[in-house]
Amino acid sequence: MSAIHPRILCVDDEPRILEGIALHLRKDYEVHSACSGDEALKKLREMKNVHVIVSDMRMPGMDGATLLAQVMAIYPDITRILLTGEVGRDAAVNAVNRGNIFRFLTKPCPPDQLKSAVEAGVIQHRVVMAEREMLQETVLGCIKALIDVLAITSPVAFGRASRVKRLAMEFSAVCGAAEYWQLEAAAMLSQVGYLSLPSELVDKVYYGEPLSADEQIMVSGAPTVAIRLLDHIPRLEPVMQILTALTWTDEQIARLGDGTIGLATRTLAMVLEYDSIVTQGHPVGTGLQTLRAHSSRYGATLVQRFAEHLGGGSSGREVREMSLRAVQPGMTIMQDLRTSMGTLLVPRGFEVTPTFLERIRNYGPDLLAEKIKVLVPAGS
Repeated sequence: MSAIHPRILCVDDEPRILEGIALHLRKDYEVHSACSGDEALKKLREMKNVHVIVSDMRMPGMDGATLLAQVMAIYPDITRILLTGEVGRDAAVNAVNRGNIFRFLTKPCPPDQLKSAVEAGVIQHRVVMAEREMLQETVLGCIKALIDVLAITSPVAFGRASRVKRLAMEFSAVCGAAEYWQLEAAAMLSQVGYLSLPSELVDKVYYGEPLSADEQIMVSGAPTVAIRLLDHIPRLEPVMQILTALTWTDEQIARLGDGTIGLATRTLAMVLEYDSIVTQGHPVGTGLQTLRAHSSRYGATLVQRFAEHLGGGSSGREVREMSLRAVQPGMTIMQDLRTSMGTLLVPRGFEVTPTFLERIRNYGPDLLAEKIKVLVPAGS
């Protein structure tokens, strides 16, 4: 089958129905089939670029509404169509609400009606993917530029944002969600609120120094400042949900479930806590032990997968020593870098950007010749 054909997954416990659907669709689509909800989820984990899933409602074990609700949570870009012999209004409303169904078709479904629904589903998938591309190329690009510029104002805060984003996205890629733009944007923006704090207070927070009662109040208000600053930026609604949920209780976060927002919130909150611990000089083991103690907030499975990810290294990266003059975009500085006057230029964990390279040209040759440790991407 040509790669240009959209990929469709059909789910029904009756093989003859699957054969009939495939017969009507295979001329224009790459059709795959599954005989149960569990088999469908397994195939989705193995396949990529599935455009549409068409599922029967009544199946042994997992019914179609439950399956499509799980697909919505795990693979929200896939268009979901429910095919059923049940015509009751309550059943239809329940299925649509649970799985955000794109089309609800009743059996027996005429072939032309089925093909029309699948075609519309493919178009819907392409619209969703085009919007994602727009978000990645415009919204995320603007956020990256904003963070790059603001790093000059608060290098400690935005050095942490750089570390957290890198670790969160490396971990999400291991979990099979490499293009998790909501998480990437939330990680980059997670430290924006600290711009409202004096730089001396930001340093105390990140290095774990004791805070006075007044300082505690100022720090606790930083997330609210960030939300207020970002509230009017279009297309950032899911990112705002994640940042807002970071301040919630364990029980509130648990109620978010395993959907895009829930998983991103738990991942980001977990990485933020881990970074805070290791930044203060504690070993990795202490950080993981603390996360396990808070497994009710993050989920024991997520913490275990994070521990396994850290145990496997940094995705093929290696630490090298080189002069500051030789660093390139994408490398990560692994030590605090200060000017000859003692001013912090960038903190440990800062990811080198083109703007940073332009900035260091303003400093003297002694700084440029200084040897530093950097984390280099694989293959560099």
